Amino acid sequence: MLSGSCYLPHPDKEETGGEDAHFICTDEQAIGVTDGVGGWADVGVNAGLFAQELISNLVRAIQKEPKGSFNLTRVLREAHANTKVKGSSTACIVALTDKGLHAINLGDSGFIVVRDGCTIFESPSQQHDFNFPYQLESGNGADLPSSGEVFTIPVASGDVVISGTDGLFDNLYNSEITGVVEHAIRAGLEPQVTAQKIAALARQRALSKSSRTPFSTAAEKAGFCYYGGKLDDITVVVSYISGSVSE
Repeated sequence: MLSGSCYLPHPDKEETGGEDAHFICTDEQAIGVTDGVGGWADVGVNAGLFAQELISNLVRAIQKEPKGSFNLTRVLREAHANTKVKGSSTACIVALTDKGLHAINLGDSGFIVVRDGCTIFESPSQQHDFNFPYQLESGNGADLPSSGEVFTIPVASGDVVISGTDGLFDNLYNSEITGVVEHAIRAGLEPQVTAQKIAALARQRALSKSSRTPFSTAAEKAGFCYYGGKLDDITVVVSYISGSVSE
């Protein structure tokens, strides 16, 4: 699994680094994304610090797991227990093993798997209500790691996994992401360049006041009158699957 990433903080949060965080563990064949919940800013808390500490703890927990055999619920539980700063965050972890792709997702970050120009898997978004995602908080004040959805997905050489925060999935439909991936594969682009191209398109949509987006569609379904994208931190991690994997 060869991975590359791109992170575009919200334009208003560039000085503080934004509220997303992510990791790529090459040796462990694992990636993860977290998205600090921006509502904490109302009480003077930078939730990006929670997301960053959670990421650091996720990496430590993954490195303790038996190689090629991940218990991602245990990983998320241990990382959450060791995250002490104030704030809350969504979390998504994806790992490649000889039995396929293992993943856990809590909240409205997530991932899709693309094969031959089609989305063959999409992790469902976990939300209590419109724009109110499941989230981990320091202590037990919010959702628990056990609320995360666990997935095992057979993958084949040539598949592409696109993971990201809601800054990606609120602004681009899967067909738009897949279109960028297909063009990138044909052009022989590396995962990082592909991630940059996806993130750039997501930012373009986020700035639009008129484009139809997944966020505007969801807002409409929830009874709101909303047009265009949603300006947010955008994290994109692109992973190319190659070699001998489970079919």
